[in-house]
Amino acid sequence: MTRLFKNIVLGVALALPAWPLTSLTAHAQEAVVKAADVEALFTSPDPKLHANKQVTYKIIRDLLEAGHWDKADQYLTERYIQHNPNAASGRDGVVTYFTKVLKVQPKPIPEKTSSPVVFVSAEGDLVTVGSVRQYKDPKDPLKTYTTTWYDTWRFVDGKADEHWDSALKAQ
Repeated sequence: MTRLFKNIVLGVALALPAWPLTSLTAHAQEAVVKAADVEALFTSPDPKLHANKQVTYKIIRDLLEAGHWDKADQYLTERYIQHNPNAASGRDGVVTYFTKVLKVQPKPIPEKTSSPVVFVSAEGDLVTVGSVRQYKDPKDPLKTYTTTWYDTWRFVDGKADEHWDSALKAQ
């Protein structure tokens, strides 16, 4: 902020005594919070959207959470286009990333997902899931903050054929 702009803002604040000077300070963000009923978000009265949301749910629960990448052929097309910069495209490329690079081991598939899902949006052949992500505050490592992670899948013939997310390259 330039000195001139600061002086103008301060002058306006002083000219309006009803406007407290604290209004000039930044306020903390609102925390991103998990939905009360996550499973309900993966339903729709539209049969096609419902089917796509259900496969999305299984991708999250069975593959990403439980690590059952042996089931990937049930949920992902063979050509699965991957826009995450860390995993190769193709179902085999994604399976290799999770099983050989990250060395994810399968564990029992839970009845319900534990992912902190905030919302699920479906339109046409796309399903987008927003989830809570918590990070250390770079200005104060004793504090954390929340933000939203996004995953979007495009479906072809009942399987995810393309994926986008917010991932950055791993270091």
